[in-house]
Amino acid sequence: MHDLLHGVFTAIVTPFRDDGVDWGSFERLIGDQIDAGIHGIVPCGTTGESATLSVDEHDQIINFTVETVARRVPVIAGAGSNSTVEAVSRTKHARDVGADAVLHILPYYNRPSQNGIVRHFEEIAAVGLPIVVYNIPSRTGVGLTVESYRRLAQIPEIVATKEATGTLEMSETLLAEGRQLHVLSGDDALTFPLLCLGGHGVVSVTSNVAPRAMVELYDLTVEGKISQARELHFRLLPLIKALFLECNPGPVKAALASQGKLEEILRLPMIPVSDETRTYLRQVLSDLGLV
Repeated sequence: MHDLLHGVFTAIVTPFRDDGVDWGSFERLIGDQIDAGIHGIVPCGTTGESATLSVDEHDQIINFTVETVARRVPVIAGAGSNSTVEAVSRTKHARDVGADAVLHILPYYNRPSQNGIVRHFEEIAAVGLPIVVYNIPSRTGVGLTVESYRRLAQIPEIVATKEATGTLEMSETLLAEGRQLHVLSGDDALTFPLLCLGGHGVVSVTSNVAPRAMVELYDLTVEGKISQARELHFRLLPLIKALFLECNPGPVKAALASQGKLEEILRLPMIPVSDETRTYLRQVLSDLGLV
């Protein structure tokens, strides 16, 4: 699995209609991503509004993604929960329907100890599917220490981490130590500098609307074409920042709606972005030739 965890992995949105998931739009989004050269698909993450999906919807989305992707790229299924029992159950489902790996956020709200976090991942690892750890303290209230990462790196099923702390500090430490874990950026704006440090890729929100550009950024950087990559990084920054003017996935759904790829429907408590943000997003997308 390590060999597959390089590149741009799209944290794909979940298109909705008033009565449920918009399967037609979802299939087209997946197809567009693969046609654009994306390296993998990550359904049922934060960007996919996993917190508001029913258990049945969650299972259906993972199954649908695996079937639609049809082994063309890896599928890393969002399977996280603050209940270890539920996280194990979701991981078993992902394994049984053919996902290549699972993405697991640290247990949120419970605020477990570092030992509790490690125990949580040991239970999930027993399922036997490769695991990408998702470290995002701003959403969970807890974060991993370097020592906990060292312990997790000893578990064969834990193959990578998605670092979304808002800084490069932990990523730099892990890369400097040469740990077996692959390091993926969880912050689009840090993708370029992380790749320059030897990082392995990104789980991206921006690639929902600009997949070719994000793949090009990755390719240029790993090929050592740093000046060109830096220029593209700066060109993409206004879009990256615009996509986080309001809480994700509100802006990215507004951007995709501007591109005619889905209806701008979110589930409460998430609501559509303000008119001001929507207007600004359209201008940024227009400047990049994306609408």
